[in-house]
Amino acid sequence: MERRHTIPRRTLALLAGALAGVAAAIPTTAAVAHVLAPDISEPLLEATHLPALITDPSEPVDLAYDVYCATDESEASAPCDANGTVYVRAGDAGAFEALALRRDPAAPGLRLTARVPAGIAASRAGFSYYAAISSEASGRSVTLPAGGSGAPQKSLPLARDAAVELGRQAFGPGREADARVAEASWGSGPDAVGLEQGRNLGPIGGSSFDVDESGVVTVLDEANRRLLRWRPGARSPEHVPLSIRGTLADLSVGTDGTLYVLETAADVGRAAQLRAFGADGVAHDVVDLAERGSAVRVGPDGPVVLRQPSGQWMPAILDGRPLGASEQSRAGRTGRPVAGGREIVVLRTGAYEVRAALLGANGTQRTWRVTSDTALAEVQLAEPYREGLVLVVRAYTEDAAEFVVLVLGHKGLVGRFSLDANDWAETAPVSRFRLAGSSLYQLGSTPDGIFVDRFDLEVQ
Repeated sequence: MERRHTIPRRTLALLAGALAGVAAAIPTTAAVAHVLAPDISEPLLEATHLPALITDPSEPVDLAYDVYCATDESEASAPCDANGTVYVRAGDAGAFEALALRRDPAAPGLRLTARVPAGIAASRAGFSYYAAISSEASGRSVTLPAGGSGAPQKSLPLARDAAVELGRQAFGPGREADARVAEASWGSGPDAVGLEQGRNLGPIGGSSFDVDESGVVTVLDEANRRLLRWRPGARSPEHVPLSIRGTLADLSVGTDGTLYVLETAADVGRAAQLRAFGADGVAHDVVDLAERGSAVRVGPDGPVVLRQPSGQWMPAILDGRPLGASEQSRAGRTGRPVAGGREIVVLRTGAYEVRAALLGANGTQRTWRVTSDTALAEVQLAEPYREGLVLVVRAYTEDAAEFVVLVLGHKGLVGRFSLDANDWAETAPVSRFRLAGSSLYQLGSTPDGIFVDRFDLEVQ
């Protein structure tokens, strides 16, 4: 008889929260269920943490870790006995100071917290830290991030920040697209995109896409185990078969045409895998990741994966060479590397604020603080654009939701418009938008199928 591996509701909630803060995304339960499949027939210790990526030096900083542990499935609801220590230091060099993690009695489960000393939290160089958590009953321990003192979390101070106040979102018809560059109905035909269905799960299909500088649109049709590729002006897509699992996955395309597919489903007891294919779909490499992954992007030196629960961007293939688990963890970094030796750091803090930073070789170049009177959910995209960033964030109420596109410059807001959500089918957590040149592309879906629309930023 096949053993079913289930995810306790509390574990789902903790991990969904971690994805929401670290990846700046809030996937649905369906998406999280695709990402995670822990086996608790063996002792388990899970910890999630919303990293303090960008902090205000004038405010107190509390580090919190939500912990779940069990020795077997029968103890899925039993209290967790874990404890731990967080190690912090000013800047990113020197000795760490050990702070005991203490239980938060107001939290519904086990939450371990520690307040960063004011002198460290207010450092002009920011601070770095990592945590070690253990459970005597399960005999397990976990280090967050996985690289420990060799690759700790780094927190940047809000310095020279540009304030952007969005006010209350006026929901209504979004901006019309400048062009619809790809379209396909649901199905398994040659020009269709497949749907994943499951018990108590919503529709999932066309889980990711990418666009290159020439305007070639590539959609991952994971259910049919292939890519659909639209070249500019083409009425029908090319079809590229892929040896993938056929479940929710993320896609990023390198400048040389190499295809990187992050498969979130994995065998029991194994983490996610990153698969590399040639532009023709021929398999190249399969990289076992040290942790779960929620997004893949191509950086200047190769593909990087946003990993959970560490919340760091880690290289998987460096200069064409697949990396082992320990190499990946040691190379973890807070920001996502982009062209020009820069990094982007984004954090949604609370329900009404997003902080973003652009880092250069000599430190922080610019930070932005975006506040809203309407609740903000996931940040779908943050990409360099001219001297600033393009930021796409979901605004929502109980009755409505849409995406807000912000063009940020060194003095603050340069341009803004809203787009209909168009998210009938589930996708990978942060895969609905891409920026290519001066155009923003949106992957949308309706009950009839998927589409990709282009919005030109230059005309705004």
